[in-house]
Amino acid sequence: MKHVVSFSGGKDSTAMLLMMIERKMPIDYILYVDTTKDFPGMYKHIEQVANYIKPLEITRLSFDFDYWFGERTITKGKRKGETGYGWADFRNRWCTRLKIWTISKFLKDIDVIEYHGIAYDEQRRAKNKDNRIIKYPLIDWKITEKQALNYCYEKGFDWSDLYEKMDRVSCYLCPLARLGQLKTVYTEFPNLWEDMKRLDNKSFRKFRNDYTLNELEKKFDREIKKEN
Repeated sequence: MKHVVSFSGGKDSTAMLLMMIERKMPIDYILYVDTTKDFPGMYKHIEQVANYIKPLEITRLSFDFDYWFGERTITKGKRKGETGYGWADFRNRWCTRLKIWTISKFLKDIDVIEYHGIAYDEQRRAKNKDNRIIKYPLIDWKITEKQALNYCYEKGFDWSDLYEKMDRVSCYLCPLARLGQLKTVYTEFPNLWEDMKRLDNKSFRKFRNDYTLNELEKKFDREIKKEN
């Protein structure tokens, strides 16, 4: 039975990993799935953690986001024969499923215990599915999101101040993110916003049900003008 840490690089999975190491818990694999769409500060953080936990190693898995977004041929369903899954929505979170598939493919034929970084105040998200053995150490230790973040800060990890600007530091182009976070991407990371616009031209689905990407730009510009 192998012990596998699911490591997104966020505050909760980082705190969980470091606490597990402190407690000398068994760790056979630390898996990070790179969508190629994380913030630059996140990639820097991943490298910092990798150096900090040596001789343990982070196994980096990946998939080609751009290919699945706009080039992959759909093989079934109403869009059979068309290309690209486009922007995700609440009904079609294909990128999340692809992360899970990427990990499952790597762990094929290996009996594992998975460790997921879900904080004590978000334990409603802790659900075991498909007969997988999943443990939630932060819940067991009653570590809240705030405590996890402060613990990481105390260890010297700051994500290049990402958590000072937004609550979630997952992929920068997620349509399911709060409007405030998307506004931060627009104002603080213009190069990432341009990448979103590039992808938008390849999507059969508009960015969100309530706003297109262009409409969001206009909305944010109006708000910025009022603020100034």
